[in-house]
Amino acid sequence: MILSVCLSPCIDVNIEVDSLAVGMSHKIISKRVFFTGKALNAAIGLARLKSEVFATGFMYEGNGNLFEQELHREGVPYKFVWCKGRVRENYKFIDNKSMLTEIDDVSPEVDEEKQNELIRVVSNIARQSEAVVLSGSLARGMSPDYYGKLLSAIPKNVIKVVDSEGERLFSALKTGVDLVKPNIEELERTLKKPLKTQAELLAGCKQLLDLGAKRVLLSMGKKGAIITDGKRNLYSKSVNVAMNSTVGAGDGMVAAATQALVSGGSLEDILKCGVAAGTAAVTSPNSISFGKDKYEEILSALTVKEI
Repeated sequence: MILSVCLSPCIDVNIEVDSLAVGMSHKIISKRVFFTGKALNAAIGLARLKSEVFATGFMYEGNGNLFEQELHREGVPYKFVWCKGRVRENYKFIDNKSMLTEIDDVSPEVDEEKQNELIRVVSNIARQSEAVVLSGSLARGMSPDYYGKLLSAIPKNVIKVVDSEGERLFSALKTGVDLVKPNIEELERTLKKPLKTQAELLAGCKQLLDLGAKRVLLSMGKKGAIITDGKRNLYSKSVNVAMNSTVGAGDGMVAAATQALVSGGSLEDILKCGVAAGTAAVTSPNSISFGKDKYEEILSALTVKEI
């Protein structure tokens, strides 16, 4: 079983309008609502790949039942630590010029008692798990070292997969992590420097290896991805597809890469599965994840080269 831990769920409301002007009335052309959170997206991707998966994390009493309904539809079992308040709602407005205007909410605070409760829940479920996925931001007021505290409660034989950045990632790496999946922008922000060439990107990945990662899967968007374990550096170019939405693409990559890792897949397998799922996700405008058929179609077309 793979345990996926979400520390900051959110509701993404994507609204298309003809134009957007301050102080004016607008009519909605289309509206899509996603019940999301990076680790929950990964859990849904794993379920679509027919992996045995379990979701946990913080959830909020005000509107958390909507997430329960979504996970039930996707066949993902769960156990949340329930907190007071409402899940934050992020609004994304897209106008006729394809300009994106975002209004991001903030999550309620999670007190120390609830934080400790989640560590106990994760520790107990992790004993029955082959891997734990931890990704995304923290609830308001939480310290970045919570990543390290939570991962330290996981048995040493359990695979750890982390998708985060900055101080949260540094905290996680101190515990030893089997796979981390930054994208280029996240890696640059984490290392606080631009990474323009392939050599610079690989050097950035090596810094994460030196800090405690066993493997680094670097997402490069439509260009594909790089994976390295410090001994081998591999690259896979994504195939050309119609890009309908980037929602959940990175989380799909985490899901498929984790499944490949848990299954004993090679470095090539982890890379190809990750790229296939990330690519398949951008073809799905009405979902936060990807379809298994599209994933398998893209996977069969991918190639890997040594760099």
